[in-house]
Amino acid sequence: MGDPYSEYQVVIVGAGPAGTFAALELLKMGVRDILIIEKGPPLEERHCPLKERGSCQNCNPCRLLSGWGGAGAFSDGKLALSPKVGGFLDELIPEEKLQRLIQEVDRRFVEFGAPESVYGTDFDAIERLKDRCARVWLRLVPIPIRPMGTDRCREVLGHLYRHLHPQIEVAFHQEVDLIRPHGETKELVTKDGTTYRARFILLAPGREGSQWLKEQLSPFGVKFYTNPVDVGVRVEVPAQIMEEITSLMYEMKVIYNTPTFDDEVRTFCMCPYGEVVMENWGGIFTVNGHSYRDSHSSSTNFALLVRTTFTQPFHSPIAYGEYLARLANLLSGTVIIQRLGDLRGGRRSTRARIERGLIKPTLQQAVPGDLSYALPYRYLVDITEMLEAMDKVIPGINSRHTLLYGVEVKFYSLRPMIDCEMQTPVPGIFVAGDGVGVSRGLVQAAASGILAARAIAQKLPHRSGNRPR
Repeated sequence: MGDPYSEYQVVIVGAGPAGTFAALELLKMGVRDILIIEKGPPLEERHCPLKERGSCQNCNPCRLLSGWGGAGAFSDGKLALSPKVGGFLDELIPEEKLQRLIQEVDRRFVEFGAPESVYGTDFDAIERLKDRCARVWLRLVPIPIRPMGTDRCREVLGHLYRHLHPQIEVAFHQEVDLIRPHGETKELVTKDGTTYRARFILLAPGREGSQWLKEQLSPFGVKFYTNPVDVGVRVEVPAQIMEEITSLMYEMKVIYNTPTFDDEVRTFCMCPYGEVVMENWGGIFTVNGHSYRDSHSSSTNFALLVRTTFTQPFHSPIAYGEYLARLANLLSGTVIIQRLGDLRGGRRSTRARIERGLIKPTLQQAVPGDLSYALPYRYLVDITEMLEAMDKVIPGINSRHTLLYGVEVKFYSLRPMIDCEMQTPVPGIFVAGDGVGVSRGLVQAAASGILAARAIAQKLPHRSGNRPR
């Protein structure tokens, strides 16, 4: 590590599921000369001050988002075992091939300690639920789910690290500042001046690194496409209201085209008996949800996200999502919490009104306020119409006591030009994962890493041996 130049066959940037599963696949195919560069810390050092001491310390980088396992280490660890959700890889490869990749990813997770139980396999009951949803114009997307829980997810990622670390090198607390060509290799220069060279590099920076990816690849002439942006709120309700659904499917994925604006709204990341959490995206506070296998709250939470596809001349969906989140932060100093009844009544929530409600917030740091000052009217109409439709299938979800947290934004809106092997137009540079707009979850992120790894291994003149110095 102290050499002026450390040279490898493959350097992977990012230790999330895309990067780590790529390393697993490279080893399987005989490649041994691998380095993973990760700007965050090892798993055992990933402690969030907000969760442990009740206040965000603006860690740079955020311990919830960066480090071994990526943002997935603090997710609720759901493995969505269907090509119909979790990303856009079906636009690059045939669905049959994607399904096989998903099964491979699932097997590896189980090998490293993921639980055996899978939800969503009672097909008769799911068909009946699907029919109930269709009657109110909700499209139910049935998928098998293997839930790990945030606590079990960390255990699995720990097993994965202990498997990989003796066979590859990992550089923690290293942030790549510059990528440049160097003969037949590429050089990666970190912010502390360390330089690495590699024949092939795989960029898997996660959602947080989407803008960084554009900054690195644009000088090479790589073009980027704009994905839709997903903006909305996190909904929290009593767990018993959702019990029929979560005991059957664990996560209910429904899509609705709203009557007023014909916008697409979808549920995302349902966390049974879980908690709402706050994330720090470079000084921007947003919300997310976690569930645990060994501890439970009395609430279930999930996101309602409105999908917007922007057209010319606007081409900055990430900046738009950041703007809305910053606006909520400006109004509250953190994230906003509001009762649905207060939103409908045109008044802000106060601490007293929240306390009079029937749901105890699981995110105590959220500040009561008025989401109508932060989210566009169109989005609020979409969200309330979605809750009205869901209430016809899940009575009670549209209660005035229902809690809304905002803003929730998914920052994966830039997709570089790539081929079916995840290679960019720049020879030797591959990409994978949520940060490159091809996935939005653990399984397809890992699958994209496997795709890239197989292509890289095939292009290497020899797949093993000592690192050249």
